[in-house]
Amino acid sequence: MTTALIAEDEPLLAQALRAELARAWPGLKVLEPAVDGDEAVERALDQRPDIVFLDIRMPGRSGVEAAEAIVEEWPDDAGALPLIVFVTAYDQYALQAFERAAVDYLQKPVQPGRLAACCTRLKDMIALRAAATASAPADDAALLGRLRALLGASPEASAPEAPLAILQASIGATLHMIPLAEVVYFEAADKYVRVVTATREALIRMSLRELLPRLRAEEFWQIHRGTVVRADAIATANRDDSGKVFLTLRQRPERLVASRLYAHLFRGM
Repeated sequence: MTTALIAEDEPLLAQALRAELARAWPGLKVLEPAVDGDEAVERALDQRPDIVFLDIRMPGRSGVEAAEAIVEEWPDDAGALPLIVFVTAYDQYALQAFERAAVDYLQKPVQPGRLAACCTRLKDMIALRAAATASAPADDAALLGRLRALLGASPEASAPEAPLAILQASIGATLHMIPLAEVVYFEAADKYVRVVTATREALIRMSLRELLPRLRAEEFWQIHRGTVVRADAIATANRDDSGKVFLTLRQRPERLVASRLYAHLFRGM
């Protein structure tokens, strides 16, 4: 039986979508809704639905961030990734979601005719997957690649700030000035970012999402939703059977993991 998970922080909207799905697709098993992005990720990884309906704007993780976490943490033995449908109140943002990453999108308030068309599309996708399971990994890779483009997109996005050159980072009670050229990698740490150089570690008071737009993309590569590494600090990259890539560094002993979402960065020239 095909299963679906709804992630919506407004209970009445979640209930309405569930009722409409029951009418549009009587054979679909709809799981208990998740109330925010964090619960959506947890429930999706635990219950492994075939379809996930994600509200774009939710407390904690947004729908786009939840989609990123789901596809990045999807177990290797769980088969094809769930089909993602974004639910949004934004016309332009919905179109971006549809074109770049999602299987489909629904605009609030969800109209029965539009939902019926979405269900037909989902049924066709599931039938194609069942008939050609060998193509699923390639389809998943394409989805993961397109999803990256959505992570920085937002209806409220503002003009980018100038790239950073110096970081002001705390080590104990002392504020240190760390040139960006000395950074080996950044790692998310709750509301902070851990800055790792060849010889020391420090914390800066911003999230990785806030930091990323201020780094030059050609110099710093995001390799995981919580890790960004300076490209010329990478010594080797080794890919395992699941598609993950393990990196060794020139100036640090630890190995870093590049998820399937960012494995495309490491291809032979």
